[in-house]
Amino acid sequence: MRTRVKICGFTRATDALAAVQLGADAIGLVFYAPSPRAVSIEQAQDVVAALLPFVTVVGLFVDEAPQTVRSVLQAVRIDCLQFHGDEAPDYCAGFGKPYIKAVRMGAATDLCDVAGRYASADALLLDVDDPAAKGGTGHGFDWNRITPGCPLPLILAGGLHPGNARAALAQVRPYALDVSSGVEAAKGVKDPDKMAAFLKEVYQFDHADR
Repeated sequence: MRTRVKICGFTRATDALAAVQLGADAIGLVFYAPSPRAVSIEQAQDVVAALLPFVTVVGLFVDEAPQTVRSVLQAVRIDCLQFHGDEAPDYCAGFGKPYIKAVRMGAATDLCDVAGRYASADALLLDVDDPAAKGGTGHGFDWNRITPGCPLPLILAGGLHPGNARAALAQVRPYALDVSSGVEAAKGVKDPDKMAAFLKEVYQFDHADR
């Protein structure tokens, strides 16, 4: 099965269009004000308007008020929600959209337990356990913490870049990779050469693995 790639943290329409033209399956928009990659409604609308067909738009939220999430959904075409805080399963499932639940991969994290609690999720996104940030840190975690047997698709994030994409795929065999800072020229500004290199690594791994 082909590995999907989501590139997250777009703030400019030109960067998102470049990512899609290079082969990204999904683009992420951050609606979390403390993030340096946060976008306004207007920025998000501009990014979405520039996309080609069949590209998934993922909206990222962190412990947001439900009405704020609904306001974004009314104004921006969002295909899938991504929750990076301490949101309860009922909250995540309450917007009528597919959702991804981010999991902070601490030493004691039990993925099977998380998957059981968030059985309504479409996938779990595995990220570094950093109390000071909610994703986009550029730091990874020990992939050996990922226990086999999780019933939900796994999306690997945290510290990914063109230099370690193949190693991540070989060890973890996730459904998808999620990259942000590893393909940037600056926070919120994507580097087309890094995006191309990352996607090339994934493509070559998939085809060598057949």
